[in-house]
Amino acid sequence: MEELNELFGSLPRLKLVAFLDGCTEAEFLVVADLCELNKSTLSKAMTLLETAGYVTVTKGYAGRKPKTWLALTYKGRTAYRAHLDALTALTRKAGETTSES
Repeated sequence: MEELNELFGSLPRLKLVAFLDGCTEAEFLVVADLCELNKSTLSKAMTLLETAGYVTVTKGYAGRKPKTWLALTYKGRTAYRAHLDALTALTRKAGETTSES
């Protein structure tokens, strides 16, 4: 069975990778809004996942406004999907155990 990934053990980090798995990249404030995370919490989650090599952070400008874009790396996407597989396997085990009782 796949192992659950400790990096996805916090709700803000899980929300961030789940959101980014659905797109190529997303602007920081959009992620904060749609994931219902305050900027500080998102920033901490983003930094930890960036350090792990799961998220890339690109800074730039849209017109004169500074912007930050986030994206899952291949490593991050693979780790997130393995985490989902591990959760599914755990759920399946529970179902099999309950059926046998």
